[in-house]
Amino acid sequence: MATWAVGARGLRGLLLDVSGVLYDSGGEEGLGSAIAGSVQAVRRIKQSGLKLRFCTNETQATRAKFVQKLQQLGFDVSEKEVIAPAPAACRILQERGLRPYLLVHDALAPEFDSVDKSNPNCVVLGDAANNFSYENLNKAFQVLIGLETPILFSLGKGRYYKETDGLKLDVGVYMKALEYACDIEAEVVGKPSKAFFLSALADMDVEPHEALMIGDDIVNDVGGAQQCGIGALLVRTGKFRPCDEQHPEVKADGYVTNLAEAVDILLEQLQR
Repeated sequence: MATWAVGARGLRGLLLDVSGVLYDSGGEEGLGSAIAGSVQAVRRIKQSGLKLRFCTNETQATRAKFVQKLQQLGFDVSEKEVIAPAPAACRILQERGLRPYLLVHDALAPEFDSVDKSNPNCVVLGDAANNFSYENLNKAFQVLIGLETPILFSLGKGRYYKETDGLKLDVGVYMKALEYACDIEAEVVGKPSKAFFLSALADMDVEPHEALMIGDDIVNDVGGAQQCGIGALLVRTGKFRPCDEQHPEVKADGYVTNLAEAVDILLEQLQR
């Protein structure tokens, strides 16, 4: 039995990535498709009594719309169980009195309705998809370069993600472009930031050694969790590629075919 599975006997909480673990986004209607066995796996986790939070860097929809989509796919998930970057970014902006220029997906913009966006003194970058035009990126650049102390927030730093028709460039690519152009370092809100993972643990009232993260991103899911003392598994679904198992810096605590297999092993251990 793998070391991670034996250690799972003291588990109290699970953190699940969403895209690439529960479902693949995209498709003709934008609904995506559930990964085989994932709907049942989530149901079994809840029946087991384990605490559960869905940790996503999804920034192409409001949290409410995102949850609605997951429910349409058959997942038992509520809005309060989803830890997402946009609500966290709003809190930071309001606490620091910042007014953002938003370069985000149109469907995410309502998350920022309560935030003052006049005369921007920072930039917030999300997975803007087709809004990542030269004009919009250049506007973000102009806002930042015109500030005495430029502040760039990025709602994640992923390089790519998977939709039903293949891999897509993620927000981290555009974040790096603005960092390079303005000679600054972005503040990442979302995975792999420590604050993001710790907020999920606090929400469950679980200590790092009592939790396990399951994701398809070796750096942002696995590496991000491990830097907080959380064990982490890599699923071979979503954006996973075989070379991820030979990553030079990050080694997962375990590798599983999919979420369903991970849950099978976990529940077997918890029942011993």
